[in-house]
Amino acid sequence: MSYFYNFDKMEYVKGPRPPGCILCLVREKSALVVDLTVYSDDLCTVSVNLYPYNPGHLMLFPNRHVEDVRDLSDEEDRRVTALTRCFLDVLDTTHQPAAFNVGYNMGASAGASIDHLHLHIIPRYPREVGIADLVAGKRVLIEDPRVTQRRIMDALAAQVDQ
Repeated sequence: MSYFYNFDKMEYVKGPRPPGCILCLVREKSALVVDLTVYSDDLCTVSVNLYPYNPGHLMLFPNRHVEDVRDLSDEEDRRVTALTRCFLDVLDTTHQPAAFNVGYNMGASAGASIDHLHLHIIPRYPREVGIADLVAGKRVLIEDPRVTQRRIMDALAAQVDQ
């Protein structure tokens, strides 16, 4: 089943938000936000992006609210690196991308719409740009973010069982 997903995030960016930090609310399992968490431990959480650029788009963030990568503790930094490697492997299994974009957007001028530091892991696929991208400013996604969440959680469970 295909989805025509509207990526006009203006309503999200300018619209009403729950009080507090969105990612802190995700970490706390608040009913005020959509929770697409696929992994969480004492230091970090990994979630499917509710507004993905591509199927499999993940956000990895420290549980402690920080806004700059330089503010991560050494332990958090090591954990972010280890989880990045882990989830690149998971996405290779679940989505078979051709490549990845991995990085932070720190500050509004860099594109960050959430102050809480988070690392984007974006799978990239051959021939991504389609007519809907060019004409309508929309992206056609073949996978709902909740389906992505289930696939990644199943793959993690399979790794643990091995």
